Amino acid sequence: MNKYNLNNKYKAIVIGGSAGSFQGITKILSNLSPDFKLPLILCLHRLKHVRNGFVEALSLKSVMTVCEPYDKENVKKGKVYLAPANYHMSVELGNYFSLSTEEMVNNSRPSIDITLGTSGYVYKEKLIGILLSGANKDGALGMKNIKNKGGLTIVQDPKECMIDTMPSAALDITEIDYILGVDGIISFLNELNSHYK
Repeated sequence: MNKYNLNNKYKAIVIGGSAGSFQGITKILSNLSPDFKLPLILCLHRLKHVRNGFVEALSLKSVMTVCEPYDKENVKKGKVYLAPANYHMSVELGNYFSLSTEEMVNNSRPSIDITLGTSGYVYKEKLIGILLSGANKDGALGMKNIKNKGGLTIVQDPKECMIDTMPSAALDITEIDYILGVDGIISFLNELNSHYK
């Protein structure tokens, strides 16, 4: 039974989150199918002076390899890419990352809007954007951009979020495709993966 009307057209998944999202993202990464095919691109607000520990903490839970990409690194299937502390992370035409230390956006670097927006520009209708718990509006415009480019959009159910500002801001300006709890997001992603050989 294909509950979500999915197919195998998607090329990437981009996930944004801030305050209250760490528990959700670790649960997602630990419950994905071990053969998950698509790249997961994560932009999570984090302490800019703390360089170590975040990748390691996610790696302990994740069934997929977690890394911080270097500038101009190609996006590959089946890996989790985490925006490095204090860098904006964009996806560029040609399917590679670029990192920059330009001004903060929404008081944040990395900015979720930048990662989501550039991913939407590159992947268009072949992108899935997911926005989790967070305390500011970063990510709302990024989700709008993904939707406008034909991508599929999901927000964590605000009722489940530790802090619902971020998903609520996205819902205010965009007709989001699915509002799901973390368990629902996991089911969605695993069902999506079942469509890929």
